Amino acid sequence: MPTRRAFVAGGLCLAAGPIRAAEAGRPDGAFRAFIEALRPEAAARGVSPRTFDAAFRGIAGPDAGIQARIRGQSEFVRPVWDYLVGAVSAGRIARGRARATALAPTLSAIERRYGVPAGVLLALWGIESDFGASAGSVPTIRALTTLAAARYRGTLFRDELLAALTILERGDVAPDRMSGSWAGAMGQVQFLPSTYLAHAVDFDGDGRRDIWTSDGDSLASIAAYLKDLGWDPAVSWGYEVLLPGGFDLSGYAGDIDDFAKRGVRRADGKPLPGRGHASLFLPGGLGAPAFLITDNFEVIRGYNTSDAYALAVGHFADRLDGGPSLAAPWPAAAARLDGPGLKALQSGLAAAGYYEGPNDGRAGPRLREAVRRYQISAGLPADGYATPALLARIKDGPPARP
Repeated sequence: MPTRRAFVAGGLCLAAGPIRAAEAGRPDGAFRAFIEALRPEAAARGVSPRTFDAAFRGIAGPDAGIQARIRGQSEFVRPVWDYLVGAVSAGRIARGRARATALAPTLSAIERRYGVPAGVLLALWGIESDFGASAGSVPTIRALTTLAAARYRGTLFRDELLAALTILERGDVAPDRMSGSWAGAMGQVQFLPSTYLAHAVDFDGDGRRDIWTSDGDSLASIAAYLKDLGWDPAVSWGYEVLLPGGFDLSGYAGDIDDFAKRGVRRADGKPLPGRGHASLFLPGGLGAPAFLITDNFEVIRGYNTSDAYALAVGHFADRLDGGPSLAAPWPAAAARLDGPGLKALQSGLAAAGYYEGPNDGRAGPRLREAVRRYQISAGLPADGYATPALLARIKDGPPARP
């Protein structure tokens, strides 16, 4: 049974797990009543009765496989290095380079139009759907209706379902071809319907924004989305770097030129650029690979809010362009926090005045920044890395934020 990673489409993050075959379920009166209650709002959005009825034809009850996925959501957090092993494998690099050769004219045209490098587009496409080979086969309307009727994530999936009906009304795809993941992310680029409506493009000019079967539309839609999120074509996503001995980690953000003056060097031996702003990112703590990341790293996180995902995309893009593997080794057995541990850390840092963010058990820029502020105030190396030892120290009584 195939598995899928955690993903985000339009700001949604869901845990990985086995994909279940779609099951229509037995006729369900409450479920059908939920569908019928959507009809007036769909009509207000311009969805015709014909489109509405065609979309829900054959959907008598919720998908039992998706319901099981909702109940079985895991709080396990994979370490970054485990994620990179699967996301940036030798086989995927080879497939990506082959696709780069086959689609060179299309990729060049997209890069000229949107300013996003071909390597980044291929990396996202490869991680999302293995270059279109694994785009997901779960019917989108069935998936979204199951999630919306269950009120999973509040009204998010209800809104996405109405957006999906709008797509069908516009004729970009037929109901039986609108498919993707169990959580409603669609096609080769894994866009939620609202993301599709806002950012998908018809690059090949056939009158449809086809992210299900068109390579050109899929790649251009990724590029348009990244451009809309603020991609800066003048800088990279980031660089693996080597830190000099005794480097002061409290100065973890600034101009790239200033980092170079402080002795920071690229791991591949090439010079750092003379312009741009960046910050240090140490996803495995001191002694593991270190990176200078730019605002484009945050743009990638706009596609998927996982740090591991953004790092995988950036490193994969570099490998597709002929770059080397990471120079520094990952820790063999690093102490790290799982989801509940990260929640406890967020709570402790919030209580002490360091953290202002959701108590969601997820690592990211806000938690990393809070950890660094705490580490600086406590006289610890400010690597921003959350560990069980750090959590224990905070539970013992963290110093209040100055």
